[in-house]
Amino acid sequence: MRNAQPFSPDFLWGAATAGHQVEGNNVNSDIWLLENLTPSVFKEPSGDACNSFMHWETDLDLARDLGLTCYRFSLEWSRIEPAEGRFSAAMLDHYQQIITGCRARGMDPIVTVNHFSSPLWFARQGGWINPEAPGHFERYCSKVGEAFAAQLTYVLTFNEPNILRTLDVLGMPDAVWTLQAAMLNEAASVTGSARFSAINACNREDFAPMMAGLIAGHKRGRAALKKYNPALQVGFSLALLDDQAQGDTRLRDSKRMENYADWIAAAQDADFIGVQNYERVVWGETGPLPVPDSAQKNKTGAWIDPTSLANAAEYIHQATGKPVMVTEHGLATDDDAQRAAFLQASLEHLATSINNGLPLLGYIHWTLLDNFEWVHGYNIRFGLYEVNRTTWERTPKPSALHYRELIKKYRNQ
Repeated sequence: MRNAQPFSPDFLWGAATAGHQVEGNNVNSDIWLLENLTPSVFKEPSGDACNSFMHWETDLDLARDLGLTCYRFSLEWSRIEPAEGRFSAAMLDHYQQIITGCRARGMDPIVTVNHFSSPLWFARQGGWINPEAPGHFERYCSKVGEAFAAQLTYVLTFNEPNILRTLDVLGMPDAVWTLQAAMLNEAASVTGSARFSAINACNREDFAPMMAGLIAGHKRGRAALKKYNPALQVGFSLALLDDQAQGDTRLRDSKRMENYADWIAAAQDADFIGVQNYERVVWGETGPLPVPDSAQKNKTGAWIDPTSLANAAEYIHQATGKPVMVTEHGLATDDDAQRAAFLQASLEHLATSINNGLPLLGYIHWTLLDNFEWVHGYNIRFGLYEVNRTTWERTPKPSALHYRELIKKYRNQ
């Protein structure tokens, strides 16, 4: 066991955003179409979101003022390649400005190449169930690598590519899958597509080909990026439950394999793994156990515990042998005091794991801003800052200031 300060001087402290969730008006993307259809699994359209496409400098200032040493954001493929094979110099310049802006504020830019949303032209060809998808992604990554790789240290090819598997493992109701299928059929109809599919909206029968396509895309995309900077650290993030077992462990272990096995195998072609944990599941012999009345819960009623993040990070490191980075972790709640307390306790458990040998590169909080939370719309809030979606004013919550003090404490120990 190490006795030194667990968070080393080069440990990354950050907050994350995602393009579609904060930029607004991502009109050439698959998700924009899906959220504006009838029927739709999305509660409401994203619209202007947080208008971060215009206010990205303000957002970087907020991140800097928290004492962050990194800022995770995503590139919007549909902006960079709005038509197949046609790239936008203006949009590449836009993201170049954000990368430069991070560096100017003393923050390491951590870039996600594909955070769920993809170009409409890509989805109408079948998305990741199209055999040509990995080649399309490789071409996109090559353009990204040419433009940015020399200026970056860490890149994620994909954000939670296993998200639908996770929802299936958690037992998402059949009615939701049926509604999603109707939405995808409508998307295919209005776009003249034989099959319309997205990373976070895909029929269960397409899981296997989609995962195969995503893994091939990661490998080819990583190679394309590293061609421009061999030292670039390229990984992917996973949606990771804190899977625990009561009694017999066989069901828990089988559910882990169902959710993560193919990506654990793919980790041999990754430099690090992004850990994204939001809840605990305790598996009995026949299924998940009910959440106890005494358990701490988030706004959706999921079981949360401050040990869960460390548990998930330790598990995926042991399973892959790779260094890990917490690329998302936060709390869906309207009680900001709960967020602040949960953050502090979770970091304390992470510190113990580091002292016990966990190779953890950094902690990135989800999220900087209250934003568009996919199917939940604007009803679920993870942000350290509130956003007035009329004036675009950002207001810090007490948890933001608490996070700033925690970073200061840990960096000065």
